[in-house]
Amino acid sequence: MDSQKFNLATDPWIKVVTVESNQEKMVSLIDLFKNAADYRQLAGDMHSQDFALLRLLLAILTTVYSRVDANNTQYEWLDGDVASPETLDLDLDTFDDEEGKETLFATWGQLYQAGHFSSAVTAYLTTHVADFEFLGEHPFYQAATADYDALVPANRKVATGKGEVLVQQMNRRISESANTPDTFAPKSGEAKNTVSLDELARWVVTYQNFTGVTDKTKVVTKEKFSNAKGWVYGINPVFAKGKTLFETLMLNLILVDVRQEDADYALQKPVWEVPSIRDYVEQRKTQILPDNLAELYTAWSRLLHIDWRENGRPTILSAGIPMFAYEGALIEPMTTWRLDKKTSAYRPVGKSLRSLGTAMWRNFGQYVNVHRADDMHEPGIVIWLRTLQRKHLIAKDAPLFLNSVALVSDGNATSQSPAAEVVDDLEMQADVLFDEELTERWPVRIEEAIETTQTIGKDYYHFAVNLGKIRNLDTRTFASGMSAKFYERLNSPFKAWLSGLSGQDDRDAQINRWKAQLEKIVVMAVDDEMRASSPRDAKGINDGDYGPLNIFTAKNRLMYQVRRDLDLKKE
Repeated sequence: MDSQKFNLATDPWIKVVTVESNQEKMVSLIDLFKNAADYRQLAGDMHSQDFALLRLLLAILTTVYSRVDANNTQYEWLDGDVASPETLDLDLDTFDDEEGKETLFATWGQLYQAGHFSSAVTAYLTTHVADFEFLGEHPFYQAATADYDALVPANRKVATGKGEVLVQQMNRRISESANTPDTFAPKSGEAKNTVSLDELARWVVTYQNFTGVTDKTKVVTKEKFSNAKGWVYGINPVFAKGKTLFETLMLNLILVDVRQEDADYALQKPVWEVPSIRDYVEQRKTQILPDNLAELYTAWSRLLHIDWRENGRPTILSAGIPMFAYEGALIEPMTTWRLDKKTSAYRPVGKSLRSLGTAMWRNFGQYVNVHRADDMHEPGIVIWLRTLQRKHLIAKDAPLFLNSVALVSDGNATSQSPAAEVVDDLEMQADVLFDEELTERWPVRIEEAIETTQTIGKDYYHFAVNLGKIRNLDTRTFASGMSAKFYERLNSPFKAWLSGLSGQDDRDAQINRWKAQLEKIVVMAVDDEMRASSPRDAKGINDGDYGPLNIFTAKNRLMYQVRRDLDLKKE
């Protein structure tokens, strides 16, 4: 393995689906960027892996197009040679905020209109081809023996073999330690630690983003620190998805910090451009939040070293690196936020096992600042898309897909092992999502429709509680299960209604259309329960002050409440 070469820029390792045949294909980084419009999407081993790779791809694009325009011409505000990043310097006197930002928007618009990336991306990868060697003296996203030994305690050096992470633990479809077998893993026995180079490369990138906290080895620091989970593991991922991989990459390619008008312009610093691994770790020890997206997107959570045994199997050693804090990290564009009232700082809204069944649309107000409140911060990607629409770089009626891919941990503070993966999306026209009408803004009306829907959900929950009483069951558990099934019925119809809205619609008519559909869904759900009812359900019980309670009276109570809460207006 020492003499083998595997270069991520030139050798196939990323899985994609082609537009023409809808078949899976393996491509290199150079192939991917050359033909991004011919690929429908990434198609890795799991959606979380695709998300981690998406951020890597965006780091490359952000780096390239923050240095050259769509015609491959170096920006005038950069001193030095783009082929030698260490020589680059930002001339703030030349970079006028307004003109500079408009130039960057122009670059984005020209690329989007062209429908493909310029040759500058291939030129960048060709120039930096040595930085993308997965094996050898300077392996990608890893540390060579000398660097690893220099950064970890003496009793954790490579020769000791301590601090090993098995492939089966790095593989987030298994995430199995040596002590706790996973009975339902997609691989069994020794196959769990057998891996091809392309698959291992994908898992290395994924693991740096979605690391648990089971490993005990750490780099040497003056002050003690706890091993942190991977950065992306602690956010609620949200990104835009296009019809092709090219569109997906472009919609998420943020070239201008649009969170605030006076945001500083910063040079992009992906991890592979750092002078040395030791320099990188020293910088990370400061726990200073990156000021640029390329650095953030390529942030390591672990110092990894991979040795290859004679049988071709890897031995992976891992050491924790101090991680910067989530509080106030608003440079992260791919998450929802909540304001911590105690600290007055924003933190990412995390996904937990308790919220697995909550669809994106039910948290619409986390993605869009519906009421333009000061204590709500939209995801950076939503702010970016709104800016593109305002600048007419994307069409007003363009369909926009917001996707979420969350790898949810088991909640155990000592492991943070993956327990579930949740994938969801929202589709809306741009002029609906970013409606600027003062009195009839679609986001406000959509939020009202969601609140009404949640109210009906509570009505149905109370119906389920009554059924639980009649059947002498644990009402909370029983009602929660019925409620979850009811919301599953709602997900597809509501998302379809949402995607069908346009800026020219009569708001009241469309809201009433959804209310009418919602009432029908309630009736269907109740009818299903009626058909499955038993003689006990029909006989019922005495419900104290409320009198006789059976499935018929429970249904009547529900439908009375539903019709009152819907308050349907005649069109």
